[in-house]
Amino acid sequence: MPHQIQAEIVIAGAAKGEALVSSEPLSFWGGYDAQTGEIVDRRHPLSGQIAAGKVLVLPFTKGSSTTTAILLEAVRTGNAPAAIVSRGKDMFLSLASIVADEMYQKPIPILATSPSDFETFRSGQIVVIDLDGTITIDEEGVKKP
Repeated sequence: MPHQIQAEIVIAGAAKGEALVSSEPLSFWGGYDAQTGEIVDRRHPLSGQIAAGKVLVLPFTKGSSTTTAILLEAVRTGNAPAAIVSRGKDMFLSLASIVADEMYQKPIPILATSPSDFETFRSGQIVVIDLDGTITIDEEGVKKP
């Protein structure tokens, strides 16, 4: 049965995709391949997973402003996540989306949730993000191994 949460809109947008969830932060610099959308940090729990076109759910990013450059390049190549949900406002993700909108007219929806709402996400769920910040999570959409 689908359930909804109300997230804080950081960068508005609508998106739908399979959730790719980690409880660990990600450094896009050296951790995300903008040419393929693969998470390439071999120490990260999502290592080897493709985030392109998915709703990437991370607590926050780690590292420097280079995250913005890598995510912007992923937008340019068509290998960015469909949306990103974090456990709070992340300025590096937000900046990448703002610049992607300016340069390519392709902003990435960025939303922030409470810690308790963040814990409801599981990889494989189908996530729909509405313009008003409502996130619908479809438990039936979870892929079975």
